[in-house]
Amino acid sequence: MTANHDDELAALRAQRLKQLQTQLQQQASQQLEAEEQAQQQAAESANIDAILRRHLSSDARARLTRIGLVDPKRAHAIKADLAAMLEQGSINTPMSDTALKQVLAQLSKSRSNASVRRI
Repeated sequence: MTANHDDELAALRAQRLKQLQTQLQQQASQQLEAEEQAQQQAAESANIDAILRRHLSSDARARLTRIGLVDPKRAHAIKADLAAMLEQGSINTPMSDTALKQVLAQLSKSRSNASVRRI
Protein backbone atom coordinates (compact mmCIF):
# COMPACT_ATOMS: atom_id res chain seq x y z
CA MET A 1 0.00 0.00 0.00
CA THR A 2 2.91 2.33 0.64
CA ALA A 3 4.31 1.71 -2.83
CA ASN A 4 0.92 2.59 -4.32
CA HIS A 5 0.83 5.87 -2.39
CA ASP A 6 4.39 6.65 -3.42
CA ASP A 7 3.49 6.08 -7.08
CA GLU A 8 0.42 8.33 -6.78
CA LEU A 9 2.49 10.99 -5.03
CA ALA A 10 5.17 10.81 -7.72
CA ALA A 11 2.51 11.07 -10.43
CA LEU A 12 0.94 14.09 -8.73
CA ARG A 13 4.34 15.74 -8.35
CA ALA A 14 5.14 15.12 -12.02
CA GLN A 15 1.77 16.52 -13.06
CA ARG A 16 2.21 19.61 -10.89
CA LEU A 17 5.74 20.12 -12.19
CA LYS A 18 4.44 19.95 -15.75
CA GLN A 19 1.72 22.50 -14.93
CA LEU A 20 4.26 24.86 -13.39
CA GLN A 21 6.57 24.55 -16.40
CA THR A 22 3.69 25.27 -18.77
CA GLN A 23 2.67 28.27 -16.68
CA LEU A 24 6.23 29.62 -16.65
CA GLN A 25 6.50 29.22 -20.42
CA GLN A 26 3.24 31.12 -20.90
CA GLN A 27 4.39 33.91 -18.60
CA ALA A 28 7.72 34.13 -20.40
CA SER A 29 6.04 34.36 -23.80
CA GLN A 30 3.63 37.02 -22.53
CA GLN A 31 6.51 39.02 -21.09
CA LEU A 32 8.42 38.74 -24.36
CA GLU A 33 5.39 39.94 -26.33
CA ALA A 34 4.94 42.86 -23.93
CA GLU A 35 8.61 43.83 -24.27
CA GLU A 36 8.43 43.66 -28.06
CA GLN A 37 5.29 45.79 -28.05
CA ALA A 38 6.94 48.33 -25.73
CA GLN A 39 10.00 48.50 -28.01
CA GLN A 40 7.78 48.99 -31.05
CA GLN A 41 5.86 51.79 -29.32
CA ALA A 42 9.11 53.43 -28.22
CA ALA A 43 10.48 53.32 -31.77
CA GLU A 44 7.24 54.76 -33.14
CA SER A 45 7.27 57.51 -30.53
CA ALA A 46 10.90 58.34 -31.29
CA ASN A 47 10.09 58.54 -35.01
CA ILE A 48 7.17 60.89 -34.35
CA ASP A 49 9.30 63.04 -32.04
CA ALA A 50 12.03 63.27 -34.69
CA ILE A 51 9.50 64.42 -37.30
CA LEU A 52 8.05 67.01 -34.93
CA ARG A 53 11.51 68.22 -33.88
CA ARG A 54 12.30 69.00 -37.52
CA HIS A 55 9.05 70.78 -38.32
CA LEU A 56 7.88 72.54 -35.14
CA SER A 57 9.23 75.67 -33.55
CA SER A 58 10.58 75.48 -30.01
CA ASP A 59 7.46 77.24 -28.66
CA ALA A 60 5.18 74.73 -30.38
CA ARG A 61 7.22 71.81 -29.02
CA ALA A 62 7.03 73.34 -25.53
CA ARG A 63 3.23 73.58 -25.87
CA LEU A 64 3.03 69.90 -26.82
CA THR A 65 5.22 69.04 -23.83
CA ARG A 66 2.87 70.91 -21.50
CA ILE A 67 -0.12 69.12 -23.00
CA GLY A 68 1.73 65.85 -22.38
CA LEU A 69 2.17 66.73 -18.71
CA VAL A 70 -1.58 67.21 -18.33
CA ASP A 71 -2.87 64.38 -20.54
CA PRO A 72 -0.18 62.04 -21.96
CA LYS A 73 -2.63 59.98 -24.05
CA ARG A 74 -4.09 63.05 -25.72
CA ALA A 75 -0.61 64.46 -26.35
CA HIS A 76 0.44 61.21 -28.01
CA ALA A 77 -2.66 61.28 -30.22
CA ILE A 78 -2.02 64.93 -31.14
CA LYS A 79 1.62 64.18 -31.96
CA ALA A 80 0.61 61.26 -34.17
CA ASP A 81 -1.97 63.42 -35.97
CA LEU A 82 0.55 66.23 -36.46
CA ALA A 83 3.20 63.83 -37.76
CA ALA A 84 0.69 62.39 -40.25
CA MET A 85 -0.31 65.89 -41.39
CA LEU A 86 3.32 66.92 -41.76
CA GLU A 87 4.16 63.81 -43.79
CA GLN A 88 1.18 64.45 -46.06
CA GLY A 89 2.30 68.05 -46.53
CA SER A 90 -0.99 69.55 -45.38
CA ILE A 91 0.82 71.80 -42.88
CA ASN A 92 3.40 74.46 -43.65
CA THR A 93 6.72 74.09 -41.92
CA PRO A 94 8.25 75.25 -39.67
CA MET A 95 5.06 75.36 -37.64
CA SER A 96 4.82 78.17 -35.12
CA ASP A 97 3.01 78.10 -31.81
CA THR A 98 0.15 80.13 -33.31
CA ALA A 99 -0.28 77.65 -36.14
CA LEU A 100 -0.21 74.80 -33.63
CA LYS A 101 -2.96 76.50 -31.62
CA GLN A 102 -5.10 76.66 -34.77
CA VAL A 103 -4.52 72.98 -35.54
CA LEU A 104 -5.32 72.06 -31.93
CA ALA A 105 -8.54 74.06 -32.14
CA GLN A 106 -9.50 72.19 -35.32
CA LEU A 107 -8.69 68.85 -33.73
CA SER A 108 -10.70 69.65 -30.60
CA LYS A 109 -13.68 70.80 -32.71
CA SER A 110 -13.72 67.53 -34.60
CA ARG A 111 -13.48 65.70 -31.30
CA SER A 112 -16.30 67.66 -29.66
CA ASN A 113 -18.61 67.31 -32.68
CA ALA A 114 -18.78 63.58 -32.23
CA SER A 115 -22.18 62.55 -31.02
CA VAL A 116 -23.16 59.64 -28.88
CA ARG A 117 -26.26 57.68 -29.74
CA ARG A 118 -28.02 55.86 -26.99
CA ILE A 119 -29.99 52.81 -27.95
